[in-house]
Amino acid sequence: MAARLALLAVPAAFFAVFFAYPVAAIVARGLRTGEGWQLGRFAEVLAQPDVRQVLWFTTWQALVSTALTLLIALPGAHVFARYDFPGKQLLRAVVTVPFVLPTVVVGSAFMALTGRGGLLHEWWGVRLDTTVWAILLAHVFFNYAVVVRTVGGLWAQLDPRQEEAARMLGASPGAAWRRVTLPALAPAVAAAALMVFLFTFTSFGVVQILGGPAFSTLEVEIYRQTTEVFDLSTAAVLTMIQFVAVGAILALHAWTVRRRESTLRLVDASVTARRPRGARQWALLGAVVATVAVLLVAPLAVLVQRSFGGAGLDYYRALTSEDNGVFLVAPVEAVGNSLQYALAATAIAVVIGGLAAVALTRRDAGRLVRGFDALLMLPLGVSAVTVGFGFLIALDQPPLDLRASWILVPLAQALVGVPFVVRTMLPVLRAVDVRLREAAAVLGASPWRAWREVDLPMVRRALLIAAGFAFAVSLGEFGATVFIARPDNPTLPVAVARLLGRPGELNYGQAMALSTVLMIVCAAALLVLERLRTDRTGEF
Repeated sequence: MAARLALLAVPAAFFAVFFAYPVAAIVARGLRTGEGWQLGRFAEVLAQPDVRQVLWFTTWQALVSTALTLLIALPGAHVFARYDFPGKQLLRAVVTVPFVLPTVVVGSAFMALTGRGGLLHEWWGVRLDTTVWAILLAHVFFNYAVVVRTVGGLWAQLDPRQEEAARMLGASPGAAWRRVTLPALAPAVAAAALMVFLFTFTSFGVVQILGGPAFSTLEVEIYRQTTEVFDLSTAAVLTMIQFVAVGAILALHAWTVRRRESTLRLVDASVTARRPRGARQWALLGAVVATVAVLLVAPLAVLVQRSFGGAGLDYYRALTSEDNGVFLVAPVEAVGNSLQYALAATAIAVVIGGLAAVALTRRDAGRLVRGFDALLMLPLGVSAVTVGFGFLIALDQPPLDLRASWILVPLAQALVGVPFVVRTMLPVLRAVDVRLREAAAVLGASPWRAWREVDLPMVRRALLIAAGFAFAVSLGEFGATVFIARPDNPTLPVAVARLLGRPGELNYGQAMALSTVLMIVCAAALLVLERLRTDRTGEF
């Protein structure tokens, strides 16, 4: 136990300094005055009708988004888990690309697809940008991969012969699935649903762009109170409300993850996938491919089309010029900046997340260790606006005066990457047979050598996958980076947001061009991951 606590020391210190401290600093700045803590602000803020409306919309749109995502994505999880077909790796990468795109890009893509002058408006006269449907569809677009990978990863490991045996005993296909497969999948479905609910509950970029003044989530309201109204006390209260809600969601998620991992075995899940047989299976595969094409590929295709427009490569050529006055450097330099920042963030996330995953390997760990497992997920749900603004307020004095340092951006991005590293490596580490480690110890191997020669060969591919996801997610981080990225070193998401915030066709076209570049980089990274991917874990 002492060794595991020692391993947790580095991740704990990292999160204490670069997550807990900035968040606490911004909350304290809003709720504390010379007369003490303004705890009465909670009742005052909650009594405001506008705030209650924001809380209600945040909750119900997250519930509806989660239900729609499960309804649309579960057939895809089945297809990826049970069917083997040409182009499967490419299709899986395409499915995952939306998840790692910046939310501002997703919102812009759906605005171009469903808004005024968009594809639906031009072809059929339909506009969805003034309704909640654009937000809901964008959330399904963004979270489709969460269900496919989380549920499909476990589904691929279930022995199909159990369901076949039930059918041989007279059960219909539907009854066999409900009584045999669904109970085994329930923990994975619950975990996926909770993650989708978390991401939609804290939605920012999508709602900000598609919702306009009519719709606002907690995250959008925190941003508005911080940057437009300058009411830090209200923003702090909303941050604490979101923090409590996210903590409850993550506690439930940690419980479902432990239930699901109890069924995990290190077996080759490829033996459960086979070519579709019969008209029904081919029809299901076709329906899933059509859904991916309409819901996921179409918005991405709109991005590419708008990046060319009627000007050919003019928007791409304009990226090399700084004459538009938006940046201190040419927008194209954001590509190099993002790659450098993402590589540094990936290295930090792999070290911090790897140490945490090793320390959390034992399922019978104490409550302190299990609680830290849940805390590692907090950066995915706590307001990125609060974290970014907290960086500026808290990290401004020696020895932590980092506001002028380039490392500030990778640190913020790594906070988001660490949970993906832990969630990818932890199931595989826990599935390693402990008797192998014990045998190595009996033969005289030290704990370090036993880990190097027993665990590492088994988790090497999972480690590479974790690094890939951390890299892709770091590329798309926007909420915190928008506060701390310097004008002379913008990242791709920040550059896109700044271009979209300025009028003019040239700025819009350059934003679409940069978004297309980011999409291609993410797609290439994810395609590489699919070649490394092991079916022993389907998690992020």
